[in-house]
Amino acid sequence: MEGFKKFLLQGNLVQLAVAVVIGAVFSNLITAFTEGFITPLLGIFGGVPEFGQLYFEINDSRFMYGQFVDAVISFLLTAAILYFFVVLPISKLLEKLVKEEEATTRECPYCYSEIDKKASRCANCTSEVTPEVLPEEETAEETGGSGSTGSTAASS
Repeated sequence: MEGFKKFLLQGNLVQLAVAVVIGAVFSNLITAFTEGFITPLLGIFGGVPEFGQLYFEINDSRFMYGQFVDAVISFLLTAAILYFFVVLPISKLLEKLVKEEEATTRECPYCYSEIDKKASRCANCTSEVTPEVLPEEETAEETGGSGSTGSTAASS
């Protein structure tokens, strides 16, 4: 019984349960938005299409392809709404955050591993590389910080 209790209270299971509940509620939100705003917009262009009752028959068997067409249209509208209103804005935000974090590293031209921009030698392949000066350091050197480069040259 102790193992079962530990399994139920395990972090991944709780996170998965929360994700499922949030996903279901979010699905309802997207469906309501689609039905409340997007579908009526289609009505502006000649009526809201309803394909649910379309079918064809072969040997007294009815194939309800209209329901499939409705489901495909609903899926495409939902996917477009999710992409343009959720995925795209969040990916732009994450892209900005990643660029800020990656600003201090670069790729080694020899072994393609990630190294610091200020490095003069790759830590992985030990090849000599030309250090890149960060934009903050360039502005510091232009405003009178050149004394520090002279001291490093003197100490070499």
